[in-house]
Amino acid sequence: MVHITLLGLVLCLYFATATPFNSNTVSKTTDYPLPNQGHVAAHDPNILRYDNQYYLFKGGVKIPVFRAPELDGPWERIGTVLDDLSTVPKQNRRRPWAPTVTYWRNRFYCFYSISKNGARNSAIGLASSDSIEPGTWTDHGALINTGTGPLSNIYPYNVTNAIDPAFFADPQTESPYLQYGSYWDGIFQIPLTDDLSIENPTHPDADHLVYIPDEKRKPSEGSFMNYRAPYYYVWFSHGQCCRFEQEGFPTEGKEYSIRLGRSESVHGPFVDRESKDLLDGGGTVIYGSNHGKVYAPGGLGILSSSGDDPDVLYYHYHNTSIGFAQGDAQLGWNYLDYVDGWPVPRAPASRGSNLQPTSYLTFVALLCMCCLVYTLHYKGLIGRKSTIPLVFLIALAFLWIQH
Repeated sequence: MVHITLLGLVLCLYFATATPFNSNTVSKTTDYPLPNQGHVAAHDPNILRYDNQYYLFKGGVKIPVFRAPELDGPWERIGTVLDDLSTVPKQNRRRPWAPTVTYWRNRFYCFYSISKNGARNSAIGLASSDSIEPGTWTDHGALINTGTGPLSNIYPYNVTNAIDPAFFADPQTESPYLQYGSYWDGIFQIPLTDDLSIENPTHPDADHLVYIPDEKRKPSEGSFMNYRAPYYYVWFSHGQCCRFEQEGFPTEGKEYSIRLGRSESVHGPFVDRESKDLLDGGGTVIYGSNHGKVYAPGGLGILSSSGDDPDVLYYHYHNTSIGFAQGDAQLGWNYLDYVDGWPVPRAPASRGSNLQPTSYLTFVALLCMCCLVYTLHYKGLIGRKSTIPLVFLIALAFLWIQH
């Protein structure tokens, strides 16, 4: 009976620590550093620093809002942006995607997406508030429509998908811009007015930023722009973002990665490190799957430096010891160094970023250890003096399995 119990406990430990997919799917390259862990689940995170606090917004019911004193937490959920369904009269109004929040002209603005998987019948909505706190926001409805809705028939809305909004204020001119787009004809930039409505709405002076002309699938999305003299940088996510359990895992390298091009003009053209135009399918990979632990990083943003602090690249990624559902995506971040004008993610300063397994797996393992000790003690096979050394040895074995 004891042997059967021990076998059951060993199996529990094995399944608690096993990775539920083919580990060869995840690149084991060490070309990219491990992330600093944000210790919060977040898909398509957006982070704003305000009043010495970090505020995190993510896709979800009514756009959840979190607050923390540091990027690594602890994060406290403090409410939502929207009090009710989005006023955009399209599908999935309850759960907007990929919000972007900015502080502009003494007011907070939240751009968000209304869409569903694989469809162009989408919209970018806008809410605003005098305060960043939940319960203070006013939903203004759709700013851009694609598929159906007002002005959805004009260029570039008639060839794009209105999701993944990002805001950029040009530090050279103080002019505001909106970047957006996913698949189809790629990523565009639209000039905004001072109140963040569309400038010249019936004939927007759009810049085409990113496009993949030679592939049937055109998986570029989730753009973001930042500036570090003398360059403007367009960041974007490329590859399969999610739905791995439903659609399967792509060939290694076809999952999400974070790519980039640069230009000396906010309007482009943007080119990668090999001087390939982003409109010709270019894009230097800045961060991808790595170490067999980090999978499909994307949904990114940049926190521009203040004072002597470096810029911060933040993103979501899948920790292979946690899982691959959309709700499993974790917040990760790295400081950036700029080498010859190209950003390079910096390795974490401490070993605390070694991507330990999720807490529920640790709980299962600890429960197994307790059961083992109890069983052996109950059967009279160990005495009290042996209990602590045995627990210690099992803990060491568990740690060895993890690494």
